Amino acid sequence: MSFNNLSRLDEILLYNKKFVANEDYKEFESTKNPNKKMVILSCMDTRLTELLPKALNIKNGDAKIIKNAGATVMHPFGSIIRSIIVAVYEFDAKDIMVIGHHGCGMSNLDTDSLINKMVERGISTNTISTINNCGIEINKWLHGFESVEDSIRESVSLIKNHPLIPKDINIHGLIIDPYTGNLEVVINGN
Repeated sequence: MSFNNLSRLDEILLYNKKFVANEDYKEFESTKNPNKKMVILSCMDTRLTELLPKALNIKNGDAKIIKNAGATVMHPFGSIIRSIIVAVYEFDAKDIMVIGHHGCGMSNLDTDSLINKMVERGISTNTISTINNCGIEINKWLHGFESVEDSIRESVSLIKNHPLIPKDINIHGLIIDPYTGNLEVVINGN
């Protein structure tokens, strides 16, 4: 099998064998506790994979990094808040940073188009109707935001006012430029 015919998983596994055999992992050795005692909620945008840590001077082991579509907290008792709470109480995080970015795909997301793509890929309209009838408004659930600044403010507010987040935690809101890494402060939580 030529390298071009490998599946994405096979390609990753082949690379991984070399990575481990060459001991390339050694430069990333760290503990599970964040050295800089911070947790970062950021967008899953591919442009931020390496740019965000470099722009913040974050190295492997410095911070807990949580990523999702839009860097948003969607539910006060969902997986994002759960991860933040674990970072605060188990890993002694002192700062929480919500970092959105300009040009986010969740900004003005066309949910009707997204649902049409689901149907085109084989999700039945019956399934979508059933989900809607179970109390989950799929359009609202998938909806992004109109303003990255407002979205950051809402997520910071939800974290700050959460009944399980202690008042001595600094909660910041920032926007990163996905091309240059420039940071703008929306909320200084100091």
